Amino acid sequence: MERKKASLARAASKRNKRFDNVLAWLYGLFILFAAALIVYLFFIQVIDIKKYKIRAMKQRAGQNFAVRGDIFDRNGIKLATDDVFYNVFARRADYDDDDSSPEAIANALAPILQIPKADLLKRLNSQDKIIAVKKDVDRNTAKKIAQLHLRAVSLDKKNTRVYPQGTMAAHVLGFYNFDADISNGIEYTAKDKLEHIENTVQYQKTQKGKIIYDLSTDPVATAQNPKGLDVTLTIDAAIQHVCEKELEKMVLEKQALRGTVIVMNPRNGEILAYALYPTYDPNNYKKATPSQIKNWTLTDVFPPGSTFKTITVSSAMDLGKINENSTVLDTGKVKIGNWEIKNYDYDIRPYPGQISLEYLFEHSSNIGSINVAKTMSPREFYGVLKNFGFGTKTGIDLPGESIGLLPYWSSWDKGIHATMSYGYGTSVTAMQMVSAVSALANDGVKVTPHVIKYSPEEEAAKIKRVQVVSPETAHSITRLLAKSVNNGKSVIKMDNYNVAAKTGTSRKPKENGVGYTPYAYTSTIGYLPASNPQVLVYVMIDSAKVGAIWGNTVAGPVFHEVATQVARILDLKPDKNVNKNNTNN
Repeated sequence: MERKKASLARAASKRNKRFDNVLAWLYGLFILFAAALIVYLFFIQVIDIKKYKIRAMKQRAGQNFAVRGDIFDRNGIKLATDDVFYNVFARRADYDDDDSSPEAIANALAPILQIPKADLLKRLNSQDKIIAVKKDVDRNTAKKIAQLHLRAVSLDKKNTRVYPQGTMAAHVLGFYNFDADISNGIEYTAKDKLEHIENTVQYQKTQKGKIIYDLSTDPVATAQNPKGLDVTLTIDAAIQHVCEKELEKMVLEKQALRGTVIVMNPRNGEILAYALYPTYDPNNYKKATPSQIKNWTLTDVFPPGSTFKTITVSSAMDLGKINENSTVLDTGKVKIGNWEIKNYDYDIRPYPGQISLEYLFEHSSNIGSINVAKTMSPREFYGVLKNFGFGTKTGIDLPGESIGLLPYWSSWDKGIHATMSYGYGTSVTAMQMVSAVSALANDGVKVTPHVIKYSPEEEAAKIKRVQVVSPETAHSITRLLAKSVNNGKSVIKMDNYNVAAKTGTSRKPKENGVGYTPYAYTSTIGYLPASNPQVLVYVMIDSAKVGAIWGNTVAGPVFHEVATQVARILDLKPDKNVNKNNTNN
């Protein structure tokens, strides 16, 4: 028994000794940790104080609420701007029994916010830590609330993009959503400039967002909102209005699907008007359908039809295959493979015979165009078409542009070669047609189309000038087109101006690319005054359903009215010999 007690005593002594050892180690570790902590605190508070001071300042750092730059038309009319709204919040943690009690806040804010006091009090008694009192309060209302100095109430600024002219130039301007940072049109392509802040004002703020004023704080600067750079467009609001009005009138009259009118200065590539219908209001873009928002003149392709004959004849002439006085055989119809191709007026003129190029344009001869194209090899024809810009982007400063469809010359058979001549072998965008024909109005030089008014330095970097055909070719085609218009009875003829223009009608392909729908694309493109071209007008209307469906009867009247009004707005000098009574018509 004594032996057992001695054994237990020894075991207890070992356990106590082991516990004392562990306790000694823990005590030592604690001393080491305390010493390390003291060293660390000494280091960050004495030796490395600057680093943590900077970090603390960053946590309190703030900068003024920035707004995007404005967008103007070429004459200074504001097309897009920022409007600042405020959201009103209450903080439960700052409620007290005096002027920041829910009752007192409700009494003060109800008349300003025009909310019944009972409703406002119910909202203020919410159990949320941060209570949304009212959203999208205007600047004047926010100013009245700020003057109350309610400790529990705060104002949160927010931007809203506003388009003062409503639907005008919607597809050029696009839209901007501040919350999701989503944009379209110029709002997208000019984003960097519109949001570029040259001088930002930095300051420190409290946890509740109040500015901490010290000796380095500029009280005037902190009260001003920095603003991005403004952007001026080449668009002329007066011309834009005319185009939109005339386009809408014709689309509705003809019950068409859609349409566009584009007006450009061919000398410098500036787009003076860019109208699409149907359109939308960028102030309420969320209510618009995707088809309304899409700028289909850049994304969608179509066969250009007879307007392309200007390109065919220009190509052959520039290659030296024909000249201004050449004639070509027009048999009225021709069979290529299993396809028979006719002129649109075959029943009236079954066999015109040898025709001039002037006649080809005036009567829009398909067979004449085919025979002109036959003077060129596929490789030669394709090369000039590429120079005109078909099969490539125009480079316009708007998003979403397509390259169009231009089959490579080695894949051309006789059918493609023939149909290419009168605008069926290729598919183009509306902007490609504008860009290509503008070269004929500008001594053969194609200038990058654009909607932003650039500085000389920016223009040198962004705008390209390409000699597509010789000046002599461009002048010859202009004379031929103007004569063909003056000789005929087309609605596009003008009293005071010689107009170099061509109409076109092309059948609309089915969406799957096999066969055609019952509808057509009708178009007119031309420039004036023909003696010294200053403005180019392009009209295209898709799927008109009422009356005679031709380029001359649907797009032609729009072209004539737009050209007349543009000439008046720009005060273009007439180049026709007219009676004094008609000079100012």
